[in-house]
Parts: sequence; structure tokens; C-alpha cells
Amino acid sequence: MRIIPAIDIIEGKCVRLSKGDYNTKKIYNENPLEVAKEFEDHGIQYLHLVDLDGAKSKHIVNHRVLEQIASKTSLKIDFGGGLKSDEDLRIAFESGASQITGGSIAVKEPATFKEWIKKYGDEKIILGADANNEKIAVSGWQEESDRELIPFIRSYRKEGIGYVICTDISKDGMLEGPAFDLYQKILRETEGVKLIASGGISHFDELPKLAEIGCEGTIIGKAIYEGRIALKQLENYIIAQ
Repeated sequence: MRIIPAIDIIEGKCVRLSKGDYNTKKIYNENPLEVAKEFEDHGIQYLHLVDLDGAKSKHIVNHRVLEQIASKTSLKIDFGGGLKSDEDLRIAFESGASQITGGSIAVKEPATFKEWIKKYGDEKIILGADANNEKIAVSGWQEESDRELIPFIRSYRKEGIGYVICTDISKDGMLEGPAFDLYQKILRETEGVKLIASGGISHFDELPKLAEIGCEGTIIGKAIYEGRIALKQLENYIIAQ
């Protein structure tokens, strides 16, 4: 299972939210590159970079941060937040993203998102399927749609999507443990999906459980920043796999 630390960006700074609420913003570092380099120093190869300003403003905003991290580390970065147009996508890939995550656009402009899958392929495009009570949420989680989570993922599996990041919003940033039951349900009911678990990771012991149920990767944010999981533990886990 891939270990994928998260860096969420507001105004160029590394922050975390709780349940996607911008009013709960906590700044952890003014310099995201510093954080990324520390991850790299501990053997981490992947990074989940989220442009929270972009998610709110509906177009890419913090691409300079992406460019800086991509050019000064060897991390493979998946980038999301506010990617709404072909131009946003071009900027993200030119700024160094290895993959991009599309969430709101997959709900609101499915034709555009399907074109991206066709053009770039399933290795480059990740489906962001973030949900509250198994209903897909969009626009930086500010809106809940009427789309049911599992049928939504299934519909995009038919379009060729392989990678899916699923965040149970009720768990995100709460340090109360991930949505094991939800992930098991997705994997049981959606054949062939490469599921990346996100949200709620609170202790190191949860990682082997996520691997055991079949998650391809897991995104870890606040548990690292709050010292619940040490980077050395992650380094040892990566070496042992």
C-alpha cells in the first residue's frame, strides 16, 4: 500500500481543516516545500497536494507551490483543487503534477472529465469521490450533490477510471479513525478499483488494516502534523513492504 502524505494549501501555506470547514483552518508551516522535503528525506515517494484556494475559487490558484515542490523534490505529486478547465489541467501538468484529481468537475461537467480520461489515460487522472453519508460532495465540500457514492464510482469505472480517492468527510481531520466499513463496501461492490483511502487516519496501527482490506494507497494529513504518526514509522513501514 502506498503511503501518500497530504499538503493542503491556502495562500501558499501548509494548512489542515476539519471536515473541510475553512473556518477551522490551522497553519502548520509557512513553507510547503520544507514539509515536502522532510517527507522525501524519510523515504516517501508520493504526495497529495490540494489547492484549497482553487477548490473555493473554481480554478487553479496555487500552481507555483506545485511547481516549486515538483522541481525541488523527486516526489510524485497528485494535485487537486479547482481544476475545472483544459487550461487548468495544462497548467497542473506543466507545473509538475504526475497525476491530477478531479472531483467537482466529474459531477458538474462529466463530459469534460470523460474527455480528460480519454486524453490522458487512467494513470494520470484520479477520480475524487468525497462523500458525506455516501452522497458525493463538491466545491471544496461546500455543497452536497444528489449523487450516490458507489453508483458514481461505478459509472466512472465504465469510463476507464482506475484510481479513486475517497474521503469520508465526517472523518476528515477528526483523528478518529478512517471509514473502514465504507472502504470495504466500495471494494466489494466496485470491481478493479485502485482505492486510495483518505480522511480520519489517527494512529499507525490503522495502516496495516487499510492494506489488509485492499486499499491501494492511503493519504495521511493531520496525524502527521499533530505528531500522532511519526515520519520514522512511515519510513520503516515503506522499507518493510
